[in-house]
Amino acid sequence: MTMKRIAVIGAGPAGMLAAAYAKTDDTVVELFDRNEKAGKKLFLTGKGRCNITNDAPKEEFMQNIPRNPRFLFSAFNGFFNYDIVDLIESQGVKTKVERGGRVFPESDKSSDVIKALLKFTLGRGVQLTLNTRVRTVRRSGGEFVLNLNDGTDRRFDSVIIATGGLSYPSTGSTGDGYEFARSFGHTITDTRPSLISLVTEEKWTGELAGLSLKNVTLTAFKGGKKVYQELGEMLFTHTGVSGPLVLSASTRIADEPKGAKLSIDMKPALDEQTLEARIMRDLEANRHKQMKNAIMGLLPSRMVLIVLGLAGIDPEKTTDEFTKAERKKLVSVLKSIPLTVARASDISEAIITRGGVSVKEIDPRTMESKLVPGLYFAGEVIDADAYTGGFNLQIAYSTGVAAGKAAAAQELI
Repeated sequence: MTMKRIAVIGAGPAGMLAAAYAKTDDTVVELFDRNEKAGKKLFLTGKGRCNITNDAPKEEFMQNIPRNPRFLFSAFNGFFNYDIVDLIESQGVKTKVERGGRVFPESDKSSDVIKALLKFTLGRGVQLTLNTRVRTVRRSGGEFVLNLNDGTDRRFDSVIIATGGLSYPSTGSTGDGYEFARSFGHTITDTRPSLISLVTEEKWTGELAGLSLKNVTLTAFKGGKKVYQELGEMLFTHTGVSGPLVLSASTRIADEPKGAKLSIDMKPALDEQTLEARIMRDLEANRHKQMKNAIMGLLPSRMVLIVLGLAGIDPEKTTDEFTKAERKKLVSVLKSIPLTVARASDISEAIITRGGVSVKEIDPRTMESKLVPGLYFAGEVIDADAYTGGFNLQIAYSTGVAAGKAAAAQELI
């Protein structure tokens, strides 16, 4: 019996699972990656902890996928969040669920997740070929011909493209998959950064670079309309803001980020009246002191002068000189620190790439190209992306499994 030969390009989460599920007793599967190790980009996810998936039910999960969620219904039905958790744990890696349904390894080490996926993939009998870039893919005589960086050609019956997007090119995501798809006549929708840090017009953020805020509410406005609001964590950078809240907000303003307005509520648990009473107590407890020292209990110390400046309050002024109007202004600023977005950071710094191979040209049940039989897509190369919280990795797993199973089941011509 002739063994079907399947190539998978890209050994990220989508590629590893695509290869694993493509491997059967009747297939030979080779997984190619240009890097020196598999799953290189996974090392970066969840701040190095790997946010494996999200334990949200399917309906809620879909609400976190702003573009082309319906395309993923079938893939999620075939392999969902509980399936990847079972798979990871079957390889000896225990998981835990944190705020917002985010699933992490108990060890907080992304390397453990990568080892689990790789162990599962290699255990199925997949051949892994590292340090090997696929330069081109073409059809010839009913087969797919992969031209490798050493100049050799390799022939396969089916190919699964799981090369990622354009973000973090140091991990191998340099857009090769888009070029492969284009060469077969596929449409690539505009690629833009998603889940990205934001550069602000205000320069004072640079003075707070590295400062993390927890339990604050970030609100984003576009054209005067509120497009995002959530409680959580964010971070100041040398050029603007980042962190989970900002990454999520960035997806809501990705089309035209310039000019979008951000507002940080430093005290979301307190309404303005309660916050004002709190300030009055602090001032009473710090009578005769300068304002810059009197409100230290309200804010991270590095923010005190910034906030007083935004409120137009002289930091050297004593609490005895502090007016009611100034108190009202301080409350207003603490409830709504304003920022204006100048632009998104470069796409090379994005967590994921928005856009990719048009879903109109891919069979949602199998991830097979509607234009070229035997050609499949999986993961970030497809035009489907989600908010932060483990949702994007689940898209990678589910589309990878769908592509792998379909490639294995496809009959040879």
